[in-house]
Amino acid sequence: MQWLLLGLARLPLPVLHRLADGLYLLMRFVLNYRQRVVLENLRNSFPEKPEAEIRRLQHGFYRHFADVIVEILKLAAISPAEMRRRVQIRNLELFERHFAAGRTVLALGSHIGNWEWILPAGAVYFPGKADGVYKPLHNPFFEDFMLRLRTHTGARLIPMRDTLRDMLRLRGQPRSLSMLSDQSPGGLEQTYWTDFLHQDTPFYTGADKLAAQFGCPVLYVNIVRLRRGYYEIVVEELHDGQTPLDKQAHVVTEQFARRVERDIRAQPADYLWSHRRWKHKR
Repeated sequence: MQWLLLGLARLPLPVLHRLADGLYLLMRFVLNYRQRVVLENLRNSFPEKPEAEIRRLQHGFYRHFADVIVEILKLAAISPAEMRRRVQIRNLELFERHFAAGRTVLALGSHIGNWEWILPAGAVYFPGKADGVYKPLHNPFFEDFMLRLRTHTGARLIPMRDTLRDMLRLRGQPRSLSMLSDQSPGGLEQTYWTDFLHQDTPFYTGADKLAAQFGCPVLYVNIVRLRRGYYEIVVEELHDGQTPLDKQAHVVTEQFARRVERDIRAQPADYLWSHRRWKHKR
């Protein structure tokens, strides 16, 4: 199975996008992949939109998601040169300035655009300085395969449970530690709740705690699709790493939630609407 997937990954991306056209039809009209979840999330997030617009966004989501699937597969064989050609980074100097000062940067992203290309692109632009926190998968096959994809361009992955240990071990090392911070938390006693897309929503608070404990600057990264197969990562500073932070105030997490909400509204079809983001209640 893995050899088949690796063989597909070697196909040119335009060919994979043609396969994505068929995958879109399969998910949308044959499998009805998580259709109820997608529609419920869209209706609850955009109560002001008419049903016709909701249905248009639903179609847009499935087309985008099909592209993301084949683009993730392409990570197994993409070259650094092709990654640079397909992904630009705006405000790159924000990372470089903090690296020059010897700081570990927390880079917070979300499931907008092709989120899986953020860390591999960072590894191309910042060799040896791109680390990422991730949730290990339960399936051994997919765990091994996704590790191979995510580290192909040189990124290093840290299981979520080992984040604090890794921060202590590499304290003061200039690097970027990427986290997808819009996932649905498991331990709700350690989460921050805020209004997000008209819904009471829990967020992980790890960024606030790590930034306060280690004096880390925090950058928000959003990946915007320019056209099919081409993206721009836009970087904004949420915390400079020098102003004292109260880890219980959740200033960073609140700013992150507002940025993600803004960017979802700007590109609503490009969010991961099939994710059960609102499965928990306060």
